[in-house]
Amino acid sequence: MRAPITLKGAQRLREELDHLKTEKRPKVIAAIAEAREHGDLKENAEYHAAREEQGFIEGRIKQLEGELSHAEIIDISKLNAGSRVVFGATVTLADVESDEEKRYQIVGDLEADIKLGLIAISSPVARALIGKNEGDTVAIAAPAGQREYEIVSVEYLD
Repeated sequence: MRAPITLKGAQRLREELDHLKTEKRPKVIAAIAEAREHGDLKENAEYHAAREEQGFIEGRIKQLEGELSHAEIIDISKLNAGSRVVFGATVTLADVESDEEKRYQIVGDLEADIKLGLIAISSPVARALIGKNEGDTVAIAAPAGQREYEIVSVEYLD
């Protein structure tokens, strides 16, 4: 099965891939060449550090290329689910007890980043929200116990 990813998430991964290929890779190749000129490679810390960094860069390039080639890119602006929560929805939740609001966008596992409010479709929160509608109340298991949230709004922003 192909992993879903938003158009914006795919673009971010492509930008990272481009940055690695056009900037990071040439820099590390130059650093390796420069370190080689310092002589004995067995005791050359700069050479070994540069080779290790090259391994990380090449590994990340392969990972990104693989993920992008197997991803199903979904254009959220073309979704028409109304007030129902589906992949790509930006959902505003209000804690039933404290009235504190949180806002999340449900995205693919590849692009999830809680600091940016992007939660993976496979996460417990997203699984509890999928299929629900604006105005519904959902119970979500949290580390401090079960929490109840009301779905305040469901939007499909690009």
